[in-house]
Amino acid sequence: MKFKNLIILPLLLLVNNLSYAQKESANWNGKKCAVVLTYDDALNIHLNKVIPALNAYHLKGTFYLIASRPAVIDRMEEWRAASKKGHELGNHTLYHPCDGSLTGREWVDKENDLTNYTAARAVKEIRTTNQLLKAIDGKTERTFAYPCGDLKIGDSIYYNSLKNDFVAARGVQQGFLQAKEVDLSNVNSFVEVGSTAAQMIAQIEEAEKAGSFIVLLFHGVGGEHALNVDWEEHQKLLDYLKNREKDIWVTTMVDLGKYIQNKQSH
Repeated sequence: MKFKNLIILPLLLLVNNLSYAQKESANWNGKKCAVVLTYDDALNIHLNKVIPALNAYHLKGTFYLIASRPAVIDRMEEWRAASKKGHELGNHTLYHPCDGSLTGREWVDKENDLTNYTAARAVKEIRTTNQLLKAIDGKTERTFAYPCGDLKIGDSIYYNSLKNDFVAARGVQQGFLQAKEVDLSNVNSFVEVGSTAAQMIAQIEEAEKAGSFIVLLFHGVGGEHALNVDWEEHQKLLDYLKNREKDIWVTTMVDLGKYIQNKQSH
């Protein structure tokens, strides 16, 4: 009997250790990694091609809408239909103001130059955008994305006045963090410009190896924007994500934000 116990005890310890390791490696809604696909600037191609492609794969995306854009104003019913399919309509401001004083920002016009804004104006326009988005999708929970990744007006971080309006805000700095390390007012992301599927998949696998999550930031997909990813490469990425759905949680930014909030409160 003692001999049997000597064998069984180490086996039980091994099983318990393996179970714990599996639990620790599956810490993103029961999966090894979380991926959020985000699409900026309310492009027609998002409605025409990206959303139908995501729907075909039963995947969800987050679409950061600039409320004044014709593709929002003229196509509200299509955005409403996208929301009903589970896609998030995120807030990317009313006019997409960026800091025109920075190098390479010659394209920023005076009216939409963040240096000409007050924090109060920025907050007012962002809240107006939230009202429009609620009129489209009926939702009160959503996330924000900083235009151009610019956080400040002068010395002021304008989002500080908006933390109660959003679940999270997406920034543009790369990084692989654990849930409890995430700053929900500036969530890391990877800007994809000219990226191949192989490059994006490598980034996802790095996130998985780190036991983390990754937010991919797209603009044009197959055209309509200078910051573009080829359509075929995007399709290969969706293929990969669908094939790995047992291990990878493809979710929206708002659901990721709520999941991280819950992790940070426990």
